[in-house]
Amino acid sequence: MASPAQDHGTAGPAPALDRDGVRLTVDDAFATVTLTNPDKRNAQSPALWRALTEAGRLLPGSVRVVVLRAEGKSFSAGLDRQAFTPEGFDGEPSFLDLARGGDAELDAAIAGYQEGFTWWRRSDLVSIAAVQGHAIGAGFQLALACDLRVVADDVQFAMRETSLGLVPDLTGTHPLVGLVGYARALEICLTGRYVLAEEAVSSGLANLAVPGDQLDGAVRDLASAILAAPRDAVVETKALLQGASDRDLHAQRAAERAAQARRLRDLAGLGE
Repeated sequence: MASPAQDHGTAGPAPALDRDGVRLTVDDAFATVTLTNPDKRNAQSPALWRALTEAGRLLPGSVRVVVLRAEGKSFSAGLDRQAFTPEGFDGEPSFLDLARGGDAELDAAIAGYQEGFTWWRRSDLVSIAAVQGHAIGAGFQLALACDLRVVADDVQFAMRETSLGLVPDLTGTHPLVGLVGYARALEICLTGRYVLAEEAVSSGLANLAVPGDQLDGAVRDLASAILAAPRDAVVETKALLQGASDRDLHAQRAAERAAQARRLRDLAGLGE
């Protein structure tokens, strides 16, 4: 089992992916996805979203924990404002062009963007976002895409889509409501206000807040603790908890029994 290591792009395994502001490195059971455009505060674009999707596809089966981190002072300032210009991004249909297209084409385009935000909750992985500075809009939603969040004490979450006449559409609404409840999620989205470190922890949005210079170490410690548990037990436990809100007590009890039966048979050498 590999020990979690920091990914600063200068040491360790060669990147499995390094393009469009995204770098993926893999070290046995531990992978790191790094946002690598600090000069633009890791602003996001369709090309970055495609790179995030590709990072998920490139993960080998040995990976158990994925850490999402970002270079620079900000995790991600959100969508690159170039998206709101008539010309949009080079080589990409502008958002105005997409809006003028048919319903199916527009829906397919947004679904494609969302793919970069969905694989982080796969049952065979545990994903941890290490978040410092600004995590705005798409940046907030990318942090929400992960299972766990460890934040620096200077973190500033904000959902600004509604103030721009849009909605959060990069899969962030479901986890946000699950973490902080409907009323607080609605207030956060409609006001666009900042959620700072103390509130993030007290509301359940973040698991832990630490001084900025301790962020990498805290994430590394959390990853190591997860990797210390048997993989199959982690996978079964995550699946139980992910499905708990959709089951009543009777169904959840049955799911627990079935999962435990699989674990007991496996430990007894009787598994499939």
